[in-house]
Amino acid sequence: MSLVVRDAAVDDVEGMARVHVDSWQETYSQIMPREVLYAPDRWERRTQMWRSFFTQSAQEGRKAAVAELDGRIVGISMAGPASDEDRRGQQLFVLYAYQFVHGSGVGARLLDAVIEPGRPASLWVADANPRAQAFYRKQGFAPDGCVKEEGSHGVREIRMVRGGSRH
Repeated sequence: MSLVVRDAAVDDVEGMARVHVDSWQETYSQIMPREVLYAPDRWERRTQMWRSFFTQSAQEGRKAAVAELDGRIVGISMAGPASDEDRRGQQLFVLYAYQFVHGSGVGARLLDAVIEPGRPASLWVADANPRAQAFYRKQGFAPDGCVKEEGSHGVREIRMVRGGSRH
């Protein structure tokens, strides 16, 4: 088996959308409402999201990567300039991988592919996802006390940061 992490390309859109949808269903089945995870338009929305990423205006300052195992996309990541007014540096917006590759190092490689190791960064993670929080702690992130409720999903999220400071 050969695992490759590389920059995402427009030809990867369908595979990226599939990982995004499937990973949400694997990861959030006990956290998110079923109607969100299994919405009839979930596949179309994620495909459109990733397709729109590859427009020039959407890509400004953003970077996406995929992990392939024997030619099949098994993980995705995307980062860009921080969207929170009180943060500088990069923000990790997406990092998902199929459960069967958890613990293989794919997550760290996907993170490093979109945010240079050790660079100041922030991310939001589900408060009810201790596995993800433990992974991010290993990557140098720590909760900074900021919390929000994601309205469309009804999920409480905490912000984790690495290096740097607020404005």
